[in-house]
Amino acid sequence: MKSPSPSKPARAAKSSSSNGSGSSAARKPVRPIGVFDSGIGGLTVAAALRELLPAENIFYIGDTARVPYGGKTQSTIERYSIEISGLLLAEQAKMIVVACNTASALAVPRLQEILKVPVVGVIQPGAHAAVEATHNGRIGVIGTRATVYSKAYERAIHEIKPHVRVISQHCPLLVPLIEEGWLDDPITDQVIRRYLEKLTREDIDTLVLGCTHYPLLGEAIKKFAGPEIKLVDSARNCALAVQTLLKKEKMAAPKTHLGRLQVALTDASDGFLRVAEEALGLQVGDVQLRTVQSAVM
Repeated sequence: MKSPSPSKPARAAKSSSSNGSGSSAARKPVRPIGVFDSGIGGLTVAAALRELLPAENIFYIGDTARVPYGGKTQSTIERYSIEISGLLLAEQAKMIVVACNTASALAVPRLQEILKVPVVGVIQPGAHAAVEATHNGRIGVIGTRATVYSKAYERAIHEIKPHVRVISQHCPLLVPLIEEGWLDDPITDQVIRRYLEKLTREDIDTLVLGCTHYPLLGEAIKKFAGPEIKLVDSARNCALAVQTLLKKEKMAAPKTHLGRLQVALTDASDGFLRVAEEALGLQVGDVQLRTVQSAVM
């Protein structure tokens, strides 16, 4: 890895519009899409963006110094999200993609309030996809404690279709297992079984992977859940939402432009490159380090 290269602090000024489409960053199509997560999980979103939008530059920051976010309070998650967004704005990000369900559930409203660039989370795209997928009106959601306790998916789903039943289960052990690279391991299979037994007894036909780490366990989860339960991957649906917003705001990079992915972490992660390359097929290259700057709330 490269030596730590801290970014200059970026001060987030409140805009007159929650999507900030009038900002100078929004008028520069070749500027990167800024993506962040608490660790490696958000790379599932980065991979989906690379596949769907090959012309776009992407700058990804994994907050590996403070992973996981799932057990933190809302005020802490808001602060972390503002700090990481500041690092992305220092990289001239034209929009912020919150590739973390916990931060999407608890920090996106605050980010939309104070940032001058558009902010996209993963909750709304995932909720829409789940409603479209279900046939019996029984949707399961798995996520971190913070995501589940926030009831963000329940609210988003019920805004679309009020009479759908949503059954949620927090799965705090899955993120550490994924960060360790234990994607195909008997211990991980046992943990998945322990968490999902309750949901399968509820006759769900759709399961929302309410954490962007979880698609990395998609095969293991499908093996237990069975073919009758459709998995909703919020990463792909988030990428589709970004594509729609880029077109709407006329922010898309020219199709002739060759986009690239840059990755930075807030702390070294031994298993980061291996998991990203083996599980997602991403060629990450040199991973930079960034020092988190304290945000003024």
